[in-house]
Amino acid sequence: HLVAQQVTCVVMEATSAYWKPFYYVLEDGPWELMLVNARHARNMPGRKTDVSDAAWLAQLGAHGLVRGSFVPPAPIRALRDLTRTRTALTRERAREVQRLEKLLEDAGIKLSAVATDIVGVSGRAMLEALIAGQCDPEVLADLAKRKLRWKLPELTEALDGRFEDHHAFLARTHLDLIDHLTKAIDQVTTRIEEAMAPFRGVRDLIVTVPGISTGVADVIIAETGADMTRFPSPGHLASWAGTCPGANESAGRVKSTHTRPANPYLKGALGVAAMAAARTKGTYLAAKHRRIATRRGPLKAVVAVEHAMLVAIWHMLNEQAPYRDPGADYYTRLNPDKTRDRAIDQLRVIGY
Repeated sequence: HLVAQQVTCVVMEATSAYWKPFYYVLEDGPWELMLVNARHARNMPGRKTDVSDAAWLAQLGAHGLVRGSFVPPAPIRALRDLTRTRTALTRERAREVQRLEKLLEDAGIKLSAVATDIVGVSGRAMLEALIAGQCDPEVLADLAKRKLRWKLPELTEALDGRFEDHHAFLARTHLDLIDHLTKAIDQVTTRIEEAMAPFRGVRDLIVTVPGISTGVADVIIAETGADMTRFPSPGHLASWAGTCPGANESAGRVKSTHTRPANPYLKGALGVAAMAAARTKGTYLAAKHRRIATRRGPLKAVVAVEHAMLVAIWHMLNEQAPYRDPGADYYTRLNPDKTRDRAIDQLRVIGY
């Protein structure tokens, strides 16, 4: 029908996942296909029907007033589905661990107050013994491995509770669900490694950035498409990812600088990477985090580190070069006089 009507441009609004079957059918057609953000195509308030929305979209597309959103090619879409599924399964496993911890609290078992990971090797051995009917806290504490054995007195006290039969039944259920989710995550990860074959070179470049692990690099590739030619500048990439301050000014008054809503999967992965980079030693990203956190707070510092990471990734993928760290003393070298004056002021404040 569209071919018979000599249609040259098709515009559709992105609404949840309902646009996907139509987009995939039309993407190979002889026309320009645009998927537009609903915020960019908002109609005037009043009478609103599907027909009037379609007419409005047609007018906007005919006059070039909207631009198409980023829709990755099929291989990236498959990879994106896999990474998002792994993220959802990982979060669900974390929820199961939290439910197990609440159950132990109900039984008076304070294992999480001593052990960092209650489903680790030591924690799992203690939980299996509890489920099997062993209630002697000293025997349970003696199951600890490695560094946790340094805390045997604390463990003995933490494991002295009232673990009953119904606690054992529920704990067994939670552990089985955790094992099932872990197996599913491993299977999805194996499939991701197969789908990542064409992008291994890109991933090898991205993981050179401090704080970015292989899993985070997988998410970045799946969400951005690993093709930086779609973004004219690093600022465009950072703005698309929601790591830039918002622009809302009227009559010279800045109303809000909150970051725009963005891809939650990409933002989540970048947040994990930024917090990991902030804990590294002797790196530019850690120095940037400390510098901004002192003045603006840790949350804004994390967003600034995310922005710096995306800018670096844009240049790395365009130049096909690994990450070159400017160094922890970058700001000192950038403005040595300012650093010197600040140090002198600090000495004067403490009495020198």
